[in-house]
Amino acid sequence: MKTLNQLIANLNLKTLQAASSQEVQGLSIDSRKIEKGFAYFAIKGTHVDGHDFIDGAIAKGATTIFCEKAPANLVAHINYIQTDDIATTLGLVASNFYDNPSSKMKVVGVTGTNGKTTIATLSHNLFTQLGYKVGLISTVQNLIGSEVKPSTHTTPDAISIQSLMHEMYLAGCTFVFMEVSSHAIHQQRIAGIAFDGAVFSNITHDHLDYHQTFDAYIKAKKQFFDDLPKTAFALTNLDDKRGAVMLQNTKASCYTYALKQMADFKGLVLENQLHGLLMNINQVEVHFRISGLFNAYNLLAVYGIATLLEQDKEKVLSIMSGLTGAAGRFETYRSPNMGIIGIVDYAHTPDALLNVLATIQQFDHKGKIITVVGCGGDRDKTKRPVMTTVACEHSDQVIITSDNPRTEDPEQILDEMQAGISAAYSRKLLRITDRKQAIRTAVATAQSEDIILIAGKGHEKYQEIQGVKHDFDDVAVLLNQFKELEK
Repeated sequence: MKTLNQLIANLNLKTLQAASSQEVQGLSIDSRKIEKGFAYFAIKGTHVDGHDFIDGAIAKGATTIFCEKAPANLVAHINYIQTDDIATTLGLVASNFYDNPSSKMKVVGVTGTNGKTTIATLSHNLFTQLGYKVGLISTVQNLIGSEVKPSTHTTPDAISIQSLMHEMYLAGCTFVFMEVSSHAIHQQRIAGIAFDGAVFSNITHDHLDYHQTFDAYIKAKKQFFDDLPKTAFALTNLDDKRGAVMLQNTKASCYTYALKQMADFKGLVLENQLHGLLMNINQVEVHFRISGLFNAYNLLAVYGIATLLEQDKEKVLSIMSGLTGAAGRFETYRSPNMGIIGIVDYAHTPDALLNVLATIQQFDHKGKIITVVGCGGDRDKTKRPVMTTVACEHSDQVIITSDNPRTEDPEQILDEMQAGISAAYSRKLLRITDRKQAIRTAVATAQSEDIILIAGKGHEKYQEIQGVKHDFDDVAVLLNQFKELEK
């Protein structure tokens, strides 16, 4: 435990009322989860303002209140601390509360529209096989070594991150790899983390429901690099037209990776087949068990990370050659007798879908490409017709279906996915709202050597409809249908 003075040491904060120097027992941004002796952070969110719940937090036992707006009446025996930036203060105080765990480990953050999960997961698996105990914070799962911790957000809130990193340190982790979302950067959820490295994969059309403009989305990603210390490294994909932009104002040491131009970590794809990639990386030829041009970039990033963290290059490439991808990222299955290939991928942006389909088209196969795809509800609506267009341009048959409708009407989402689609594309388009039925139909109509891409949900084991999460697993449904074929 820490006293309040220890938690706010060296922070530029205004004390409205100092009533006690007793130990702070815990931190919370949710007034309902306050316990006796806790500090409550009044954060103004999108829908509610935490300042409205200060009295409730005190009633539950909070002894310290962090706020941006001073309450009209200060309750006796309560500490009130005012700050101009509550989100950043939360991260810094949380780091102090948990003994600044990130400063005791090597922490690398990965940001970008696509590839974050794969890069972070492959890095975790690589360093584990190199003999280290490693932490992972990702969309799919959080790991402390091999121990699985539930994952609810790409990047958790600041208190959860610091608590998780504290657990990682106590468990003996020396490296941590984490996904860093644009939301987390903008909301200062990563404040207080001492990053040793940052990686930029790419940036494409996504999250405009939150950021409003593409420029704001880019700036959020760039802020991550702008805030890096001199001691860190910044590694960027030079083939992405915004890759160099990320390095413009960073104080970190700058490095690049690329397939199309000279870079610090230069790759060349020699073969790209369903069973894997043959690549030349910095003049060394390596075969990987992972397919796809987009994964060639991910592998380059992982190799760059390992090199910059001073690992043996030959050993790194040897281990990497045996790694498989992250869950729900280009997972490939084949029906035993008919030879239908099923691919499950998290692709939920136009660019990610294009990358996956472009990769499939490069494979030496004789069959059709059948794509099953939907769009999530309560998310960026502008990408919906674009997703359908991309699917139709690069598939022989497309089935549009539900993803996670959330609070929206699934039929309305599909209407918007079909909006403006040409007559030629409409002829190859089926609309089946029920996702399970859509996958069943794709398998039932497929012939030998056809490839079925099931896009959008990947690793997710649920489908969210009107705020309720129902059990749903694309892989399980696909494999079930394969079994039905064999009967």
